[in-house]
Amino acid sequence: MITAIIIDDMQEARQLLRADVEDNCPQVKLVGEAEGVVSGAKAIKQLKPDLVFLDIQMEDGTGFDLLEILPEINFKLIFTTASDAWAIKAFRYSAVDYLLKPIDPQELQEAVAKIEEKPQVQQESFDILLDTVKEQVNPKRLALHTLDKIHVVQISDILRCESTGSYTEFFFTTQKKLLVTRTLKEFDKLLADHQFIRVHQSHLVNTLHIREFVKVDGGYIVMNDGSKIPVSTRKKPEVIRMLNAL
Repeated sequence: MITAIIIDDMQEARQLLRADVEDNCPQVKLVGEAEGVVSGAKAIKQLKPDLVFLDIQMEDGTGFDLLEILPEINFKLIFTTASDAWAIKAFRYSAVDYLLKPIDPQELQEAVAKIEEKPQVQQESFDILLDTVKEQVNPKRLALHTLDKIHVVQISDILRCESTGSYTEFFFTTQKKLLVTRTLKEFDKLLADHQFIRVHQSHLVNTLHIREFVKVDGGYIVMNDGSKIPVSTRKKPEVIRMLNAL
């Protein structure tokens, strides 16, 4: 059984989420509620929940403020938020889970199921989240979930990414590899602002680590580690334009 609390300044929102959790997540036992940053921090300290459903915008501050005042984060977390493009981007970089309001019961079930499978989020992931929200600049680090760990990596060290079904394999300049439990499509969107380009349905590459583009044999890219990455016919003009602009 997962013990959980809801932190949201809107009573109606708390009631709706409580009803949704009780109806759709039998593995979750709600043990308390709070209406803001200060009361939420107290509830976490007293109740020591396994999981916190945390609103972003509250009357006495934000959910991010609450995380900053806690001495440690020893619980799993699902943010609940209205549409906030920058916050959502921050969640994706940091691999912290979130639900958009109004909350869809099926998405709630899926989020809780993922929480059960995932390891405890590391403090570094929250640091990425808080830095991204505060500074509103693209972060230099990325949190990557594998089956047993959360790895925080430097984006500049990523050489390329390769799709393997519903997973993505990351290749690094250090020759390290990670098999990550998210699709290549998600990382294509996330890393577009970091000079990554999707050169093939199955391949995303860091343009800073391209050695050359070979036009023969259908066309392929040679990366700095010597790996050869195919370029699809549709992507060739874009790749050539990109390389000319470097």
